[in-house]
Amino acid sequence: MIDVLALGEVMLRFDPGEGRISTTRTFQVWEGGGEYNVVRGLRRCFGLRTAVVTALADNAVGRLVEDLVLQGGVDTSLIRWVPDDGIGRTARNGLNFVERGYGIRGALGVSDRAHTAVSQLRKGDIDWDALFASGPRWFHTGGIFAGLSDTTVEVADEAMAAARRHGVTVSYDPNYRPSLWAGRGGADRAREVDLRLARHADVVVGALGLAGPYPGAVRVGRDEVPDALAEVAGRLPSPRVLATTLRAAPLRELPSGLDA
Repeated sequence: MIDVLALGEVMLRFDPGEGRISTTRTFQVWEGGGEYNVVRGLRRCFGLRTAVVTALADNAVGRLVEDLVLQGGVDTSLIRWVPDDGIGRTARNGLNFVERGYGIRGALGVSDRAHTAVSQLRKGDIDWDALFASGPRWFHTGGIFAGLSDTTVEVADEAMAAARRHGVTVSYDPNYRPSLWAGRGGADRAREVDLRLARHADVVVGALGLAGPYPGAVRVGRDEVPDALAEVAGRLPSPRVLATTLRAAPLRELPSGLDA
């Protein structure tokens, strides 16, 4: 029996180590995805039984992603395998190149994820009622999956509504990525989708993503969090929990005698 179920894309992540994407000659590979990372962490850190609903093109790259997911302890039985046409014309697997940040140099991510198998999931492809009747206690999805295509918005809405019908706790993470919404309505469309889907959620993580007129419009300081979360609560019908994190880059003092 599954404790926690996630719906989202799982990409093959390329890590150049201490080098740069544009100059490295070697990469290590991992699996990753905004929604998938939640269930992988719950499995590895807390020993919960987790699974991911996703889709992969059935080729060697897809099977490598599957093997990495298995190594993370996440159930792969709900992966939908899409036939491979040999060149990815009809469906392909997502790639994500990520280099680390050092000092004032920020991290850099370069995604290659258009027309992936999971972005082509459609409403009705998955029997959510049968899946939630099997006993999972928690369902998680988010704005990255919803941002993959117009059809994934409908799939997320369908899945979250079914989870609620079966008494499953539902969580949603707005997790805005500008690149996913470019040419598709931008931040305004992303906000519209987030509010539509978050109405199904018992728990909204990254809730500050719903503050302000559109994603990224405001930066909330520590003292402003209560008011910002009150604003978010006023936009949603009945969330039980609004959760968020605050991120800041610590500034270190230079050793005595050194100037900036």
